Amino acid sequence: MTKCDTCANYIYDDEYGEYFCDINLDEDEMVRFLKSETKNCPYYNPFDEYKIVRKQN
Repeated sequence: MTKCDTCANYIYDDEYGEYFCDINLDEDEMVRFLKSETKNCPYYNPFDEYKIVRKQN
């Protein structure tokens, strides 16, 4: 399992039958991403369906 598998931005596309990252990157960010110059994804958002409920309490 990769970190992407637990990210809320990693969604399934029914048309293509695969998962992809739903973050819109500008050209510079995409180059850094493809070259793997970033150690951790700055857009990682853990999928936590109970996050809102905890904030309400």
